[in-house]
Amino acid sequence: MSFFRITLLRSAIGLPRRSTDVLKALGLKKRMGTVFHAVSPSVAGQIMKVKELVSVEEVDRRLTKQEVHLERKPDPGYYLEKSCVAERTELRGQ
Repeated sequence: MSFFRITLLRSAIGLPRRSTDVLKALGLKKRMGTVFHAVSPSVAGQIMKVKELVSVEEVDRRLTKQEVHLERKPDPGYYLEKSCVAERTELRGQ
């Protein structure tokens, strides 16, 4: 079974109530919030109503909240080769 991964990219402030109600029905509350829905014609119709505000991908399975968070987490910019504890034990051993 495949799922729609729907992410809210733009705010619905200032848009007609109909658009905000569709977002609520999809479960989108905050910008950059992500929800997963099973692929169905009714969900596809809701997405088409707010297509300017959301990003949609088709995925094989639902991701947990933690998996979505780890996907968005940036690379730290550095890599730790050896911890201080490991260095100390090496120096003491010599």
